[in-house]
Amino acid sequence: MNPLLVVTNAAAGGTTDEQVDAALAVLRAATDVRREVCAEPGDLEAVLDDLGERTLVVVGGDGSVHAAVTALHERGGLAPDRPLGLVPLGTGNDLARTLGIPLAPAEAARALLAGRTRPVDLVVDEHDGVVVNVVHLGVGAQAAQKATVLKDRLGRAAYAVGSVAAGAGATGWHLQVTVDGEVLPVDGEALMVAVANGRTIGGGAEIAPQAQPDDGLVDVVVATSTGPLARLGFAVALRQGEHVGRDDVTVVRGRSVSVTGDPFPLNADGELEGPVTERTWTVRPAAWSVVVPT
Repeated sequence: MNPLLVVTNAAAGGTTDEQVDAALAVLRAATDVRREVCAEPGDLEAVLDDLGERTLVVVGGDGSVHAAVTALHERGGLAPDRPLGLVPLGTGNDLARTLGIPLAPAEAARALLAGRTRPVDLVVDEHDGVVVNVVHLGVGAQAAQKATVLKDRLGRAAYAVGSVAAGAGATGWHLQVTVDGEVLPVDGEALMVAVANGRTIGGGAEIAPQAQPDDGLVDVVVATSTGPLARLGFAVALRQGEHVGRDDVTVVRGRSVSVTGDPFPLNADGELEGPVTERTWTVRPAAWSVVVPT
């Protein structure tokens, strides 16, 4: 195992000192480890300046991975032959779930030491913003906005509370969704659109149960479940990935996805943005890699 540069995020929602220490103890027993704590937006850039030949290990959730991949992408340092390690200590840890990385810190560290490199696709928008797991718009982004203020008190449960609050008042958005040049038949208003490289959002909700992060495609999920009962049914089915069989849900796969229409909020790997009226995402196959369990 190469020497490691372990980066922890002081603001990561699910991280505690005890969890970080448990992972570090396993890693330090096997190899040279340098730990850096990032508390301010500019800290990560300074850390990456000193990465050298060390393997970067991100301790945190999807937002932390998103930040690290964004920084590497912007500086031209993202490459499949320089894999990232991940110890998932965020609130949702959805990318880790898709990749099969253990959620317990010591187990994740042991899996990292004995793991293999897996190429992973990168989703990039027209402004060079990146998505490593899922970007979704509409009611899911509204739910994340409401959950943000509750995360410190409720942890992962904040997603469920935020979903209920957002779903109760959602009415939908008039949107045009185009996948690989073909306009999807969106009947009426859309409640939610997801562009999924990974399978889950919000700490395990299976938005795209069949998504594969290394097949060069994204799963596009469009829900038009805007009536009160339809919203409730969609929300219940979403938790188990059963929404994909509903008549008011369309699932297709593609390499390029464009959404235009009413101003809509976005949630990309837990990072909130918008409202915007248009956005296009394109898949870059095998643009980076992650160490995953064998």
